[in-house]
Amino acid sequence: MTSGDPGVPDAFSEFCAAGLWPGVGPAVLTTLRQAGITSAGKVSVAGLAGLPKFTAKRADRVYTSWVGVGHLWELAQILIPLDLPARWAGRLVDQLGDGALAALQLNPWRLLVIPEATVPQADRLARQLDPTVRRDDPRRSAALIDWALARFARDGHTCAPLLVVEDALRAYGLDLAAGVDSAISSGAVAAVAAPAGDDERWIARKSLWEAEYAIAEGVQRMLLGVRTLAGARAVKAVTGELDDVQAGAVGFAAANAISVLTGGPGTGKSRTVAAIVALCARAEKELALAAPTGRAAKRLEELAGHPATTIHRLLGARPGIADFTFGADNRLEVDLVVIDEASMLDVELAAALFAALPEHCHLVIVGDPAQLPSIGPGRVLGDLIDAGSIPVTSLVKLYRQAEGGAIARLAAAVRAGELPAVDDPEHEVVVIPAAASAEAAHRVVQLVTDSIPRVFGVQGAELQVVTPVHGGPAGTQALNRELKKKLNPGSGTVRGFDVGDRVVATANHLDASPTGYANGEVGTVVSTGEKSLRVAFSTGEADISGKSLGDLLHGWAITVHRAQGSEWDAVVAVLPPEAGIMLSRPLVYTALTRARRHLSVVHAAGAAVARGVKQVGERPRRTQLGVLLAGVLAPPRPD
Repeated sequence: MTSGDPGVPDAFSEFCAAGLWPGVGPAVLTTLRQAGITSAGKVSVAGLAGLPKFTAKRADRVYTSWVGVGHLWELAQILIPLDLPARWAGRLVDQLGDGALAALQLNPWRLLVIPEATVPQADRLARQLDPTVRRDDPRRSAALIDWALARFARDGHTCAPLLVVEDALRAYGLDLAAGVDSAISSGAVAAVAAPAGDDERWIARKSLWEAEYAIAEGVQRMLLGVRTLAGARAVKAVTGELDDVQAGAVGFAAANAISVLTGGPGTGKSRTVAAIVALCARAEKELALAAPTGRAAKRLEELAGHPATTIHRLLGARPGIADFTFGADNRLEVDLVVIDEASMLDVELAAALFAALPEHCHLVIVGDPAQLPSIGPGRVLGDLIDAGSIPVTSLVKLYRQAEGGAIARLAAAVRAGELPAVDDPEHEVVVIPAAASAEAAHRVVQLVTDSIPRVFGVQGAELQVVTPVHGGPAGTQALNRELKKKLNPGSGTVRGFDVGDRVVATANHLDASPTGYANGEVGTVVSTGEKSLRVAFSTGEADISGKSLGDLLHGWAITVHRAQGSEWDAVVAVLPPEAGIMLSRPLVYTALTRARRHLSVVHAAGAAVARGVKQVGERPRRTQLGVLLAGVLAPPRPD
């Protein structure tokens, strides 16, 4: 692993500083420099064994790890001279496999699999690898179109008309028509049907199109295979305490392959689901309850009186394996499945779910379309509701008065586009005005460390701060720094974390041992090891080390998006001026509805909140699922 490139010594230092060489941190890197080990060619077992505090065993271990990252070093030698971050070497291997270098040599624009990578950077890499490369290279055209669609997917879209793609790529000198043909030929992109009344040509990332097709195919298969779960007498026996609308939802669940139950807090969704659970017990039918997150599953289990799990665990997520145990070739043995918090379902997880359901199964989808849509692409819940062929029950009457009545009433008003003044003598909802972000941050710390624990007796894991933004004095980053100082001061034993710290996961790690965890799960650090943590999540404890540590943040304050699907006894919802144009009805509604017993709203955004609630509803997402469901009895098969 040597090179005559005069830039290698600098590349070597940047490679080590990026943490790509296991066993070499900042202190060891300083020692390497002092010992003159400043390039790849100078790395040897003997040289490492001569370092201070290095035993022969440690030297051998660190040298072995150096050999093991040889493929990353080769990548870094190409990236670093182009002013591309050395850490991208690891991310490229994660995306493209151990043969990432060969993949880039075949197609330099594969660099764009990294979300932060730009087209000029990919062009620069292409010229470095082949100075004769042309701007109209078909590989470039196909990759740029896929890149544009990937950017749209991060905003929730699964497809796009060519005019929108053309606008996104206008600055890059692309022959769009030729590029689309090339992208379709490469298998990355699919031509898809336009919505009714639209004559424009539409395209989609092939993987997302196939996911939406799989959902439509699953709907079709279940509609054709449906059998009645239980008769009217059995339904009546379990719905005596429900109103007519709620009882109707139980009847829909028994008679229809797929039904949807929606409603805000306090409208009786949980009581209705509990009746469905009772119906299955009475009819001796196999039942499964699931939700997208562990915390949501735990809450569903408590309210429904029946075991619940995450969707990933229901489908049999396996450590280190992308596919699920249950799917089209090995379906679940179950008669009825209830999926709660369905607004969080993206198209890929929904496709996996539908593939695993047997033909005779009944599916009840429970969710609140007024909440924020899924972080991943698609609008599965909305498209199923809009399909017109699936029975939908919307619960609107408020029942929860003694417990969370003020929260439920405020949520119902916001759901309808109004932001009323709060007048609650019971102080379930308290609004604390603040003149600016700094004052808002001060109020948050005061509420979390003093007022709420003292007045309401809520603290620890049942008290959560949510905010729309990461930056600024009232964003997650600054708030977590201040809350750590007050709640769990420490030196940051491992990557800034100490025992007792609240943390939040920012990526799925379902293969973690002994228990996997999902993006958005909040937990507490219970122990630390050598460059490792053990975190207790609601689903169990997980050991976290290596790259996975980079997917953890402090979690006393989290974004509203990450809070979705979870509830806490007390919530401090911060609305800072930095949120600005982000403020919308779904965002504010989602923030407010995370609280069960007490909600403190720290309001520093002025008129922007009322304006957002009144004027900014769900931001439209472009999807194919609605088109496919419109012809659900014969959906067109993808190319």
